[in-house]
Amino acid sequence: MASNELKSHFIKLLNEGKRLDGRDISELRQPIKVEYGISKTAEGSAKVTMGDTEVLAGVKMEISEPYPDTPDQGTIMVGAELIPLSSPEFESGPPSIKAVELARVVDRGIRESKAIDFRKLCIKKGEKIWILLIDIVTLNDDGNLIDASALAALAALKDAKFPEVKDGAIDYKKKTDKSIDLVKEPIAVTVFKVGNHFIVDPTREEEKAIGTRLTITTTKNNLICALQKSGDSSLTQEDISRMIDIAIEKAKILREAL
Repeated sequence: MASNELKSHFIKLLNEGKRLDGRDISELRQPIKVEYGISKTAEGSAKVTMGDTEVLAGVKMEISEPYPDTPDQGTIMVGAELIPLSSPEFESGPPSIKAVELARVVDRGIRESKAIDFRKLCIKKGEKIWILLIDIVTLNDDGNLIDASALAALAALKDAKFPEVKDGAIDYKKKTDKSIDLVKEPIAVTVFKVGNHFIVDPTREEEKAIGTRLTITTTKNNLICALQKSGDSSLTQEDISRMIDIAIEKAKILREAL
């Protein structure tokens, strides 16, 4: 079905209060499942399932020198790999624009929410800090990768334990009981505008008919810490307010899955 025809069909269904897969307009797919400790080699890991979308996230820890402007702070680095096994639209090679955007949105949500006190990742001011490397890998892409990836990254951070350090060297075979001190738990919810309707958690087929989306990352007290818009269509102030309300409501459901 051509994209214009698909969009027309989609809007027609939305006018009737239904989605392409039979859901109600604002309904999240089920199951929403978070599994911890998926990888034995990572310091922390988690797998998130949302409908048929599956994403794996892992945390590795390295000791490095701090940045000159933040000598007493550690940091995070987020990377995303969209493997061909998970979608016929993904190709091997350098990170695609979609992979870069995915990593940046997840990174921004964690960073701007102040979920981690980076000063607590400092080992010795001006000399040594911890870097948390968060890797996201798609296992099956059936839409809404951003929300699934953000949830998986947060779950992996919750699962992580610091490795043992002896004489300045990391022993990755031994983990301590020390966890990452997560001050806040940011949840990303992407709201999509289709015609005059707003939906969440689209399937991959539904995404083909969508032109504009807004990812809203919020904390438990409903504080907005990050926004990311994508698509050519403009959004009114009223649109944004409505999308934020929806995101806050759906974040509560995703938070329960943790």
